[in-house]
Amino acid sequence: MNQLKIWTAAALLSSALFCMPAMAGDHGHHHHHHPGHSQGQNSIQVNQPWSRPTPPGTPVGVGYLVITNSGDQDVTLIAAESPRAGRVSIHETRMHQGMMRMQPLKDGLTVPAGGSVELKPHSYHLMLEQLAQPLVEGEAIPVRLDFDVAEAMDIELKVRSLDNDTAIDHSGMHH
Repeated sequence: MNQLKIWTAAALLSSALFCMPAMAGDHGHHHHHHPGHSQGQNSIQVNQPWSRPTPPGTPVGVGYLVITNSGDQDVTLIAAESPRAGRVSIHETRMHQGMMRMQPLKDGLTVPAGGSVELKPHSYHLMLEQLAQPLVEGEAIPVRLDFDVAEAMDIELKVRSLDNDTAIDHSGMHH
């Protein structure tokens, strides 16, 4: 029994040792790794960017989207800006002692390598602060997303009203 345990341990160890030099010597011989880093514009993808219409007199809007990172290193959304808003911050809504609390993410929002993060109601979202004009349904709000290691990206938040959401739900029954 013990013999077997020792043997598997030895086998694991030697396979671990095999992997190490190959990784360390990665930048040596076989560098058919895409030239100039696999990071960049193409590793980050944004889907379903949308926002809610804001009532007149409300200086704050929201931005929701799905960020997908197909690269091989974590990418952090560190800032965002929009010509429509005085400033854009990255927020997280979390339950705190039964209360909904919104707080800015000081270090930004990290999208893990090969993963995606959804900014959605009651979760992460962009806050569009100091709006000059209300966000109107059907409008597209330009937003620029700044990442730490990927290139900045320009997206447009499509403004959709709540009523549309419920209409979509009900119409599902007739199709």
